[in-house]
Amino acid sequence: MEYIIESWDISKKFGDFTAVNSVNLKVPRNSVYGVLGPNGAGKTTLISMLCTILKPTSGRAEVNGYDIVKNAKEVRASIGIVFQSRALDDILTGREHLEMHAALYGVPMDLRNERIEEVLDLIALGDKADEFIKTYSGGMKRRLEIGRGLIHRPKVLFLDEPTLGLDPQTRENIWQYIRKLNQTEDITVLLTTHYMDEADKLCDEVAIINQGQIIRADSPQNLKRELKADTLTLTLDGGETFVEEIKKKEYVKEAYSLDGEIKLMVERGENLIPDVVNFATSQGYVINSIELEHPNLEDVFIKYTGCKISEEGK
Repeated sequence: MEYIIESWDISKKFGDFTAVNSVNLKVPRNSVYGVLGPNGAGKTTLISMLCTILKPTSGRAEVNGYDIVKNAKEVRASIGIVFQSRALDDILTGREHLEMHAALYGVPMDLRNERIEEVLDLIALGDKADEFIKTYSGGMKRRLEIGRGLIHRPKVLFLDEPTLGLDPQTRENIWQYIRKLNQTEDITVLLTTHYMDEADKLCDEVAIINQGQIIRADSPQNLKRELKADTLTLTLDGGETFVEEIKKKEYVKEAYSLDGEIKLMVERGENLIPDVVNFATSQGYVINSIELEHPNLEDVFIKYTGCKISEEGK
C-alpha cells in the first residue's frame, strides 16, 4: 500500500508539557483518514506539524514524499488547509476569496478563472460566487473554505474539525462534499474530529488519539468488529456492587461503571436482557432503565481510553 503521509515517533513538547507523544502515522494515498479524539488530545498540534506550521521536538514525518522540516516548501505546495476557526473576510465575495488564494498559491493567470469555476462547481457555490461572505450560511462558509484549500490542486487536504458548530443536516452535506472531492479530485483528506458519527460514516481509516498518543488505528468496521459484543447500558442504585456481581456471569465479557451508568459487554444482547433483569431482581436491585446498543466507535473509544468524548469535544 502506498502512503502519502507517514510519521516516525513524532513528538511535540511545550516546555514540560508533551502535546504529541511518539506518534507513528500511515495515511494511505487517496483515502479519507480521521484522527479522532477530544479537545486537548493533540489533534491540532499533530496536523500543525504535518502542515509545517510547527516543528517537531523529535521524530520525523513525510507528506507526499517530502520531509516536513527539510522540505517544508515542497510540503506546503502539496497541501491545502482548512483551520478549525473561521478565516473569511465578510466584505469580500466568494469569488474574490478564491481569486486571492489562487494568486497566493501561484496559480497561473491564464488558468485561474478556469480553476475557480471548477472549484465553485465542486462546492456548489457557483450561484453565490459574487455575493458577499456576510450573506453566507455557516455551511456555505465552510464549503468555501474547503474550496479555497483546493484552488491549487493539492495532493493532501487537511481539515481541522471541519463540521464543528454546524447543525446535523449541514454536517451531512459537508460530508458529501468531502467524499465527492476525495473521489473526483484524486486527493487525500486528513481530518480531525471529535464526532463519532463523522469518523464512522466518512473515514476509510481512523486513528484514536488520547493524551498525545495514537492508541489504535484501523478502519471503523474493523475497530467495531474487535469488540465482538453488544452493549447493555443499565441504570440502577448500588451500581458499583452490582458490577462486581454481574462480572461473574459467563455471558458478560466486560462490565464497568461510567458516568452513573453500568456498561455490560455481551454477545447477542437482545437475548440476554431477561437474564440480566432476572439476575438483578434476584440480588435485590431495581433496574431503572436498560438499553441495547450494537458496537459503535464510542464503545471502541471507551474501551481504549476509559472515557467518553462529549459532544463539545471537551
